[in-house]
Amino acid sequence: MCIYTSRVTDEFEGLMVRQNSLSLHMISLSSSGLATIAVMVLAVLIAAPQTFAQDQQSTQGQQQQKPGQQQAPPEAGGPQGDIGPIAIPKKKEEAPPPPPPSPKAPEGMPNYSLTVDVPLVSVDAMVVTKDGQFVPGIPKGNFKVLEDGVPQQILNFGQTQAPITAVLLVEFSNSNYAFMTDALRASYAFADSLKKEDYVAIIEYDMKPNILLDFTQDKNSVYGALNMLRIPGFSESNLFDALVDTLDRLDRIDGRKVLVVVGSGLDTFSRITYDKALKRVKESENVTIFTVSTGEAFQIWAEGRLYGSIRQMDFLQGKNQLRTFAEMTGGRAFSPRFEGEMPSIFQEIGQSVRNQYTMTYHPTNKALDGSFRKLKIELVDPATDKPLVVQDAKKKKPIKYQIISRSGYTAKNKVE
Repeated sequence: MCIYTSRVTDEFEGLMVRQNSLSLHMISLSSSGLATIAVMVLAVLIAAPQTFAQDQQSTQGQQQQKPGQQQAPPEAGGPQGDIGPIAIPKKKEEAPPPPPPSPKAPEGMPNYSLTVDVPLVSVDAMVVTKDGQFVPGIPKGNFKVLEDGVPQQILNFGQTQAPITAVLLVEFSNSNYAFMTDALRASYAFADSLKKEDYVAIIEYDMKPNILLDFTQDKNSVYGALNMLRIPGFSESNLFDALVDTLDRLDRIDGRKVLVVVGSGLDTFSRITYDKALKRVKESENVTIFTVSTGEAFQIWAEGRLYGSIRQMDFLQGKNQLRTFAEMTGGRAFSPRFEGEMPSIFQEIGQSVRNQYTMTYHPTNKALDGSFRKLKIELVDPATDKPLVVQDAKKKKPIKYQIISRSGYTAKNKVE
């Protein structure tokens, strides 16, 4: 029993020794493992920032350039991918949208536009001697144009010599039959003075105007129309109605026109008054009126026979009315006393119309108010601004001259 017990005790002590040895070994093993683990954690913590920095540098290098990867063009607006740039086209600048279409006008309504009208005034002037001879060769610098007393700058200037477009307005009334022969002879003298390039029309008037011949260049037609004036049919002489009607017809014709009035100047039964006729003459453009009074011979005959003074006053008033119409348009008034004066009178008319100085200017007064503007043409010496002295080329003596031009013109209205 004792031997067995001792053996068991020895085995138990040996087992305890081995267990203690194992525990010490585990303790030793546990201490070395913990140390190893601590060293590994410390190493990871130290190497982590360096690894993170290297990863960033590597990533940036890969983004900057990879082998076999194409470079993004400037037009590419997208990020880089694994196989290349992702191109996102930039938005192009679009052109501005077109303006909206203008509204269409209703049917039947005309189109209107705004324009700026710059007035241009044309003035014809004749420079003649006391004998009616035209004075040529005067330069532009010697002419001075005054509108309402204000000097104007002449833009264009020239001496014109062109064919004439004329209307012969002949009085043919029974009230003045005693000197109808004078009117017919004056009309024939006018036809004789025409040139082949001139145009002429013939209108006779008594109670109303009547067109005998439209514009023509055939002298034979002119003679044939005048031959129709034989026996007057009415006693009225409505000069003002005939004058205004003729001016209205001439407005439809372009260019310069001449109106030659052959008659006594009396008006017996016109619907239009003298003031309205005078206003219409002021408004006429590019029309020059020449008058040939047929009452002068009758006045001389009446004075020698102590004929009624009232009738003489009527003829004197008619002659003054014709002179006013002529001077207002830049024409001339003639009062022949004898038949032999007729040819020379119409030669002067033809010469005056064909030889003129034409000037144009922009008026300083640009108001479109329909007012009447007074005109005055002067010949001056540019050095002294005094009246120009004209000398005869042969005799070397000063000669008297006369400037014949319109007395004024009517400005346009805004509504015209």
